[in-house]
Amino acid sequence: MELYPAVDVQGGRVVRLRQGDAHRSTAYAEDPVAVAHAFAREGARWVHFVDLDRAFGTGDNRDLARRFLAEAGLQTQVGGGLRTEAAIEEMVAWGATRVVIGTKAATDPAMVERLLARHGPERLAVGIDAKDGRVAVRGWTEVFDVTALELARRVHAQGAGTVIYTDVARDGMLSGPDLDGARAIAALGLDVIASGGVASLDDLRRVRAAGLAGAIVGRALYEGRFTLAEGLACGAV
Repeated sequence: MELYPAVDVQGGRVVRLRQGDAHRSTAYAEDPVAVAHAFAREGARWVHFVDLDRAFGTGDNRDLARRFLAEAGLQTQVGGGLRTEAAIEEMVAWGATRVVIGTKAATDPAMVERLLARHGPERLAVGIDAKDGRVAVRGWTEVFDVTALELARRVHAQGAGTVIYTDVARDGMLSGPDLDGARAIAALGLDVIASGGVASLDDLRRVRAAGLAGAIVGRALYEGRFTLAEGLACGAV
């Protein structure tokens, strides 16, 4: 199981949202690159970078993203409002190890097919955000009449290999990830990275026991509920 410490950026600073609400955020640090360097010193192999301003349509941190990819010194998974092929191609060109296709996976299946054909499943992940079991899009403010499992089945058939699954109601709430939903998607044959709600080392042990590919951890790390080194050791056991 791989651990992905989160660097969510809003207004150029590292923040964490609660339940996907742009108005319920807590700032933790000014310099996202410095945060990544600290994660690297603690033994991280990956970092999960999200531009929340882009995700919510309130601007972007494009220049910061480029600097982050050049200077973080870690394998970087990038997401947040990447709704066009040009935006995704840009992140790949700037050195992202893996780019997350979000909203467009639900609304533009043809784009997903083109991107997978061009870059392969190793360079792309599909982000599936769920609210009450259904796909939530546009900064989690809109819910589609399609279930997370239905979307996962579709992108798997298109050739996707990795899904980042987030239960929006748990995001930033330290209530534990939705392992039932994640396991159902993994049963299709996809590598599933659980996101949203990880609060303890026991949560990480449950993610590992469920056979999931990884977990994204944010607020629990920033608030010192466990150290990154402890989390990495837990995931490696």
